[in-house]
Amino acid sequence: MRTQRGFTLIELLVALTVMAVLAGLSWTGVDSLIRSREATQAALDRSVRLATVMTQWEQDFAALHETASAPALQFDGRTLRLTRTGDGGVRVVTWTVRDAAWYRWAGPAVQRQGELQQSWLGSQQHQGGEAGELKLVDGVAGWQLYYYRGNAWTNAQSSGNQQARPPTGAASGNAAALEEREDLPDGIRLVLALPAGPLTRDIIVPPQP
Repeated sequence: MRTQRGFTLIELLVALTVMAVLAGLSWTGVDSLIRSREATQAALDRSVRLATVMTQWEQDFAALHETASAPALQFDGRTLRLTRTGDGGVRVVTWTVRDAAWYRWAGPAVQRQGELQQSWLGSQQHQGGEAGELKLVDGVAGWQLYYYRGNAWTNAQSSGNQQARPPTGAASGNAAALEEREDLPDGIRLVLALPAGPLTRDIIVPPQP
């Protein structure tokens, strides 16, 4: 009778080694798939968030409202300040890039000129973390705005954009009202420096009544 031969110790070790290698390769493939899916989801979430932020950006400009107490629009290279209408009155809104992030702050809606002036002046003292401020986008290296006037785009901080004029109905002694202002541009171009590349968005500024 022939004796049935089993596996030797070496054969078992070789088989176990092969199985371990295959298991490692399988795990690497699964891990790569999971990482790829997570990266895709993160990119999708970021795109959705940017789309939401851009909608808010456009809504703010669509509701621009010029008053005797505060400019409708002002950009100093770091912070954009604007006044807009909304539920309950007029409010001051700021957009600013700080600490590699894009923030938006909205002040309270007011109905009196003095309250609006105080909100505007107060917004110039912001250091970050004020009530009403939201972090919108991370990873922002910087930004720039351009104004469209006279069939040409120019830097929003260019002196060539200045068309100084006191606001209609400015109250005597009102510091915010007496400052010289620019006529609103016909359009605004946003250039936002993001890790994936610059984001550019053009919008039309509606004429004031």
